[in-house]
Amino acid sequence: MKFAKPVLAVSLALLGLSTQLARADALADIQKAGTIRIAVPQDFAPFGSVNSELQLQGLDIDVAKLIAQKMGVKVQLVPVASANRIAYLQTHKADLVISTLGKNAEREKVIDFSQSYAPYNNSVFGVASVKVSGPADLAGKTVGVARGTFQDLQLTDTAPKSATIKRYEDNNAMISAYVSGQVQLVGTGDFVAYALAEKAPENKPVLKYIIQESSCSVGLNKGEAALLDKVNEVLTASKKNGELNAIVQKWLNVPLPAKMATTFQ
Repeated sequence: MKFAKPVLAVSLALLGLSTQLARADALADIQKAGTIRIAVPQDFAPFGSVNSELQLQGLDIDVAKLIAQKMGVKVQLVPVASANRIAYLQTHKADLVISTLGKNAEREKVIDFSQSYAPYNNSVFGVASVKVSGPADLAGKTVGVARGTFQDLQLTDTAPKSATIKRYEDNNAMISAYVSGQVQLVGTGDFVAYALAEKAPENKPVLKYIIQESSCSVGLNKGEAALLDKVNEVLTASKKNGELNAIVQKWLNVPLPAKMATTFQ
């Protein structure tokens, strides 16, 4: 019986090693299969949504297709919701997650992340004729926000007392207010600027300043070093040749931030 614990420990160590090796072969498995399964959003435009032809479209969809193309394999898009996207990865229903996934310390305990591929900023947008480059410039102006959002809280703290913060019940109400000319400035996520540009092309929103910087990264299972290196290789090349910037500009109506465009991993 005195050998039971050492034997068990060795067995568990070998099991852990074999699992790690299996995960390290994820890239080889994808290349052998000729297909990569990528979890993407389906109800979060402009990152991912279903068009009139029932096809997935959006920024994350284009990035998924770009990565598959550069890897020389076919892409199988796996629609997910925010709540289950990491679970799909951990249960091996997907090889990658490209679904507005932000990196934080808690998530890094369970999955790995690529370098950033797109901004997910909270910003102030408005018509071109209104000159605003920071919180102080909001003095005497009216800015629309969705009630209770991060933008609402931040602008309440940073805008001058003479600024008027007009609160709407949701993003759709705020968008309608901008389109109808009730407000010329809005505090919102960059992705909402896409909807504004679509609905108000004559007053296409211009980025005034960023309230808070954030970003999206590709998610992978732990221990898949070769696959992570390959994804980062594709993203680095796509930043350098402008392909990634074109995708971000197409869907968000803002360029890839200069720092992100020149940060590689």
